[in-house]
Amino acid sequence: MSESGQPPSRDTRAPGRGEDGGGTAKPSREPGGGILMGRFFGVPIYVAPSWFLVAALITWVFGGQLDTVLPELGGVRYLVSLFFAVAFYASVLVHELAHTLAAIRFRLPVRRIQLQFFGGVSEIEKDSETPGREFVLAFVGPLLSLVLAAVFFGGMQLVERGTVPGVLLAGLMISNLIVAIFNFLPGLPLDGGRMLRAVVWKATGDPMAGTVAAAWVGRALALAVLIGLPLLSYAGGLNGDSGGSGADSLTDALLAAVLAAIIWTGAGNALRMARLRERLPGLRARTLTRRAVPVASDTPLSEALRRANEAGARALVVVDGRGDPTALVRESAIVSIPEHRRPWVAVSGLAQDLTPGMRVSADLTGEDLLDTLRATPSTEYLVVEPTGEIYGVLSTADVERAFLAAMSRTS
Repeated sequence: MSESGQPPSRDTRAPGRGEDGGGTAKPSREPGGGILMGRFFGVPIYVAPSWFLVAALITWVFGGQLDTVLPELGGVRYLVSLFFAVAFYASVLVHELAHTLAAIRFRLPVRRIQLQFFGGVSEIEKDSETPGREFVLAFVGPLLSLVLAAVFFGGMQLVERGTVPGVLLAGLMISNLIVAIFNFLPGLPLDGGRMLRAVVWKATGDPMAGTVAAAWVGRALALAVLIGLPLLSYAGGLNGDSGGSGADSLTDALLAAVLAAIIWTGAGNALRMARLRERLPGLRARTLTRRAVPVASDTPLSEALRRANEAGARALVVVDGRGDPTALVRESAIVSIPEHRRPWVAVSGLAQDLTPGMRVSADLTGEDLLDTLRATPSTEYLVVEPTGEIYGVLSTADVERAFLAAMSRTS
């Protein structure tokens, strides 16, 4: 989980589409990811453009506070503030690395780590297999934030208060403590919400029940933030005065609205994704596969289509003299050939040679099916029985339609 309140993402892209892994020689960009800053155990770490906005905001706000505490710094206070912003997000990164390490330990794929507007997120692409692992995976992030807070508190004892090191260490101690406490709140999409989900999952034996409970607590938490934060500000609980200035109250109200929106949206997304995963087992290679007829490579397209129509098939598989499949005739290529030319075009000219990744088992379902198709992007796949016999041809377009239909039913 992350300080941003966003849940580890699940890869819900349609199958058969590749992704950009970023560069290695210099910072590069991924669509929606930001600037690639490095890798951790092979997991790319991105900084979103919104981070620079927050870094500037933290520099400005913390610089104003430094002017009160250390007025002798002058303009240098903004360099100190910038250092604080970078150090704070380094702490956020440590929080996310804890989640990533736990995911790697549990053999869960992590797509990327991203530092963004309200913190960071570790994009873990699969759910934990047990509630115990789910609890540990969520717990390690805020635990590391608590450890960092303790480390910075220890550092404060070694320096003089009222100095630049003392103020920086105090700020980092307080910020990491806030991060830990915020993420321990028991509502999705926060880490505490995932911990609550694990507890309910363990008690009921139903992961969906845990998700529903934690998501609704998360929505209640969003409403509490939306209403409670401005009330505290107005009462002077945040500003230390009797009601606060109008500008401060407006700022706190805007902050509360943004935080509430993030939590509410994250809780809703977690609930929708859980419902989607419940429906994913309905994606079965066996039921989505088109019946196919085998044809020799020199068979005219018109003859091959006649045989397919007679057999009630919708796909063509090119076989060799022994009857072993060697290629798949692409549907898009068939459509591109005018009907009057089809008697003179051999199917071999429209076929795509089979690669090992284009052979999939007829028994694949759900996320296993999607993961297999993503591993080798293609438009068609040969579906085979466990015994090796040809079952048919699976079209990516058919899988995408079934996947989108499953997603629409979760809305």
